Amino acid sequence: MIDDLYSAKILTLVANMPRAGRLPAPDASSEKVAKLCGSKITVDVVVGEDGKVVDFAQDVSACALGQASAAILGQSVVGADLSEIELARESLIAMLKSNGSPPAGRFAELAVLEPVKDYPARHASTLLAFEATVEAVRKATGAAETRTSTAGAA
Repeated sequence: MIDDLYSAKILTLVANMPRAGRLPAPDASSEKVAKLCGSKITVDVVVGEDGKVVDFAQDVSACALGQASAAILGQSVVGADLSEIELARESLIAMLKSNGSPPAGRFAELAVLEPVKDYPARHASTLLAFEATVEAVRKATGAAETRTSTAGAA
């Protein structure tokens, strides 16, 4: 079972973290910490006038599962708007917590994290990058909180 959780694909994602670091002049930033394990992710975003992410960076100090999720986010987030990122986050939450289908579209690769559903203690760190990114894009666009975060509750 541990081989499913830490598959070669997940370890490859971890080894190739895209958009690592910080942006010099972000429109907004967000830092999220998973209380259970101490994983921490800080994201910076620049959002265009159309509401789409045009630049992104992340400083990731997380377990392999949190890093894998952040890697998938980092390789796919540029060009996404808030609603698309929120939908991916909500689909990821449903996949982990209620046997929902994996996210579709640009974030479909999150399906590789489906085995994490059997490890509730790992849910918060797996969701961290998406939680931070949703918050940062909301700040950058002035969007109001429309959905309740569930990552910190895991």
